[in-house]
Amino acid sequence: MISCDGDRIIVQGSVTIDNVVAMTQRGAVLFDEHHWVIDLDKVTEVDSTIISMLLEWLRAVRQKGYSLQFINMPASLESLIQLYGVVELIPVPVQTTDQSVA
Repeated sequence: MISCDGDRIIVQGSVTIDNVVAMTQRGAVLFDEHHWVIDLDKVTEVDSTIISMLLEWLRAVRQKGYSLQFINMPASLESLIQLYGVVELIPVPVQTTDQSVA
């Protein structure tokens, strides 16, 4: 499932060969004149097809002169990006820890 929350696109659930085409198309429809942040925190399962989805989204927004930022990337996706050698194309976000005081 893909939804919007402000300027963030939230990807939820699994992104696998079973649903990647529909998710790619749904995500691309949401890109407009914003610089979107793709929040992957709620992604539960991935296979290598997620790489093609992210590359397609990057291509689509770059054609419009915009950019994407990926946040909260699951470790399994980071591993795939490194395995396929596409870190230059799909940057793995720097992980930060929230040290705010309650």
